[in-house]
Amino acid sequence: MSNLFVTLAAFVVALGSLVTFHELGHFVVARLCGVKVLRFSVGFGTPVWSRRAGRDGTEWTVAAIPLGGYVKMLDEREGDVAASERHRAFNRQNVWRRSAIVAAGPIANFLLAIALYWVLAVHGMPGVRPVVALPPAGTPAAAAHFEAGDVITHVGPREVRTLQELRWAVLQAALERGRAVLEVERLAGGVDTRTLDLAGVASEDLDADFLSALGLVQWQPPIEPVVAEALEGRPAALAGIRAGDRIVGVDGVPVERWDTFVTRIHARAGMPTVIDLERDGATLQVSVTPDSEREGGRTIGRVGIAPRVDREALQRHVVEIRHGPLEAVGVAIARTWDASVFSLQMMGRMLMGQISPRNLSGPLTIADYAGQSALLGWVPYLGFLALISISLGVLNLLPVPLLDGGHLLYYLVEIVKGAPVSERAAAIGQRIGMVVLFSLMAFALFNDLQRLAGGS
Repeated sequence: MSNLFVTLAAFVVALGSLVTFHELGHFVVARLCGVKVLRFSVGFGTPVWSRRAGRDGTEWTVAAIPLGGYVKMLDEREGDVAASERHRAFNRQNVWRRSAIVAAGPIANFLLAIALYWVLAVHGMPGVRPVVALPPAGTPAAAAHFEAGDVITHVGPREVRTLQELRWAVLQAALERGRAVLEVERLAGGVDTRTLDLAGVASEDLDADFLSALGLVQWQPPIEPVVAEALEGRPAALAGIRAGDRIVGVDGVPVERWDTFVTRIHARAGMPTVIDLERDGATLQVSVTPDSEREGGRTIGRVGIAPRVDREALQRHVVEIRHGPLEAVGVAIARTWDASVFSLQMMGRMLMGQISPRNLSGPLTIADYAGQSALLGWVPYLGFLALISISLGVLNLLPVPLLDGGHLLYYLVEIVKGAPVSERAAAIGQRIGMVVLFSLMAFALFNDLQRLAGGS
């Protein structure tokens, strides 16, 4: 229940803040252009909170359906406007001002992402060094002759310092369906290159454990299966497992490493499981039913225990990437640009059938990721907010009627032909836009429900 509460709270905060920032972009530029704003709404439908403020008596509203928002401006197309205020109507503004007001929403989302990435760059982003284990046979990494202990330092010309940067760089290369040349520092010493064949990457792998599908498995120091802590109220503690216990088997199968134990527990979500223990020289068995939790789009089992680890060995493989305030501006802009271009590439390849539409995520998946990132801490949560803000900005710039990009397309036509788009053409465009948007929403929700039902 606590995880569900965190997920709901993280989702509401994320959606509310991103929508508010988007609409503030429209609001601020509209006011700068002299347009009167009648209502600023976060959410659609029946208002649950409303207040009037400002010299224009703008109505500030929070509505019942939290999947978006809008800024309602004075407009002669939507009602009578007093002669004294017609100069403040949106439809009376020239095409450049209308374009600026409409574009301000998505631009606000990009600026928010830049600000969030700047905070993270200045604070420092912890990460794990991109050290790989021996790849499984038959994977592209095995064919490229990766060795255990290889430290990947470059993907093409791009330097990578963390596993997250490695994943991002290889994911971008995979969109080209070609080959990626990776530079590595070998465990035995010296620098070498590995050519990774990405031509056979399946589209469904882009939404799963992408690096593992390629055989780039993260190296982990061997951790003995000894319990350091059993969290109160979780299945392990309730079953009597306590600090100092050594796990020697799961359902009769011997366990010699912590990662082996974790793999087996992950596969036993919601199922009674027998764990063999050694305690003070004696052996005993306990029955545990792992909790079912969502992680990375799949359901896994957890029992609520932590291992005894060699902190010094782990620290040698942990890095923190930190930048000065001025340098961080460039880093934040570059990250926002890369993520925006990547989003457009994914959408384009999805339309061309090169990427499965199953990669399209809806509100349930976004809520799941919001909860997961929030549980990990404020740094991952801000990174999640930045990515969703970029996605919202890119989505709204698509040339689909009803979206900001659709309005900008109309204004471009107006600039070229010297006259506004006809009312009939605009009405037809609106109907097409509604069909497209509702179809996308329905398909994204269908994907979410399939992931929940399939546990993947």
